[in-house]
Amino acid sequence: MRNTLLYLTCCISSLLIISCKGQAPQTVDKALNTQTTYTIEEAYGEQFEIGNVVSSVDQTIGLLTTQDTVEVVLEANVEAVCKKKGCWMNLVDIQNPSEENAFFVKFKDYGFFMPLDSEGYRVLVKGKAYKEVTSIDELRHYAEDEGQSPEQIAKITEPMEELKILSTGVYKVKG
Repeated sequence: MRNTLLYLTCCISSLLIISCKGQAPQTVDKALNTQTTYTIEEAYGEQFEIGNVVSSVDQTIGLLTTQDTVEVVLEANVEAVCKKKGCWMNLVDIQNPSEENAFFVKFKDYGFFMPLDSEGYRVLVKGKAYKEVTSIDELRHYAEDEGQSPEQIAKITEPMEELKILSTGVYKVKG
């Protein structure tokens, strides 16, 4: 009886660990008809099927010229993350990283957070992309979260239109 209980406990623990980490690689057709295999290292938020991945920030921006919002799975690099809780992150293009074409990502209903050391992660982010004007107060708040100096924060004197994603799930992928 004791051995059976120990065996069941080990099996259940193993299943829980496997479901949270190291998901099986998924293959996707990219826009250029090439095959890419993603190995998921970590999952945050809701799990999702990897379908049509947008592999360029510029492609996503292009979609927003004809629509107010667009559902995407975007492949990008994490450029910055909230240093207090991991409650937001900035994404830049993998091939052409530029803060001018960065997406500011928040997480739906604060349902999950990113690790505080996420800079440099390659991620797949599922969510709704849109443009929005961010107030001075909110921009200063995010600058403070990012650890900017009081002098840098004081230079924020105008609201700014930003590219944003409200994410329901993020995969950290090998790459």
